[in-house]
Amino acid sequence: MNIPLRRLGWSLSLFALLAGCNGGAPEKPTPHPIATYTHATWKDLPTVSDSDLVAGFESWRSACQRLKSDPVWAATCVAAADVPADARKIGEFLGAHLEVYSLRSAQNSATGLITGYYEPVYPGSESRTEQANVPVYGIPDDLIVVALDSVYPELKGKRLRGRLEGRVLKPYDTAEVIQRQGVKAPVLAWLTDPMDLQFLQIQGSGRIQLENGRQLRLGYADQNGHPYRPVGRWLVEQGQLKKEDVTMGAIHAWAQANPARVPELLASNPSYVFFSTRPDSNEGPRGSLNVPLTAGYSVAIDRKVIPLGSLLWLSTTRPDGSPVVRPVAAQDTGGAITGEVRADLFWGTGEAAGKLAGDMKQQGQIWLLWPKGMALPEMPQTETK
Repeated sequence: MNIPLRRLGWSLSLFALLAGCNGGAPEKPTPHPIATYTHATWKDLPTVSDSDLVAGFESWRSACQRLKSDPVWAATCVAAADVPADARKIGEFLGAHLEVYSLRSAQNSATGLITGYYEPVYPGSESRTEQANVPVYGIPDDLIVVALDSVYPELKGKRLRGRLEGRVLKPYDTAEVIQRQGVKAPVLAWLTDPMDLQFLQIQGSGRIQLENGRQLRLGYADQNGHPYRPVGRWLVEQGQLKKEDVTMGAIHAWAQANPARVPELLASNPSYVFFSTRPDSNEGPRGSLNVPLTAGYSVAIDRKVIPLGSLLWLSTTRPDGSPVVRPVAAQDTGGAITGEVRADLFWGTGEAAGKLAGDMKQQGQIWLLWPKGMALPEMPQTETK
């Protein structure tokens, strides 16, 4: 959904519709978040249910195959392999192998923003029809990707995207140009609504419901290199919606009521996401760590603050105010997921998960559970140049 910018924040809901994204080349120097890890004890953590403890631990352990070469987590993962799915045994394991740190902002606040995302399901076809005529593109043949950190280590995770014209690398087409002229890329599927494509790009993965009953799974493959600009913000700037009223449902309703202005709406976001097909399965979509996400127990994080693969303790609420306290696994990233105390909780697949994700914009706290004896992650202290 790896910085190789595998998921630039397209896995976002309401917050992504309002906030900017770090995808592509930054328009100006962007300050890195400066986090503080404050040592805490296990007694400082809010109480979690046995079922949530087991589910959160299992979600984190599912990535151990990917983490076995990580010097921070390798030994912990080896020890975790033999832990039974029993809350008491898991608690003993965590206490023996991990230390607790409260994540704080630069202003020493332990509270931050917790949002949600999901895997949508949209109607479509594998061939173009009168109704299904909105293409979902794979990676273009002429898209060039340059890893900037191969020359400038301080630009870790940044990539430059473009097209060669002679010997010169020029910026790739914007979303407006791609939507108007097409692109030299395979068409993976056809959707019935251009807004479905926009939301599919925001979420970063999804399923296409085909007429034969099968679902085609798609995942983020790459991006055109232009910065993400929320279409919800454009509607607010145009006076079409109030900021507090912006939801995916409200945006879709506006588009249905104003079909002639939909191209203008979509052109306000120059970013464009290209997809790849994924194997049919009942597992969750794969995040930036390239492991299936677990509904309710996988989160997208700012990897400048929290390393991918980390085990976290999350305390927040659902939109209805009911508590959400559980271990969660940092298995995904997002360009609009930036900040010191920040997470985007994956809620699953389909309409119900989408409603929950779209309404979620809660306050919450995060604790980092870090292997004993390992140095804490280093936080950048300077601006990206």
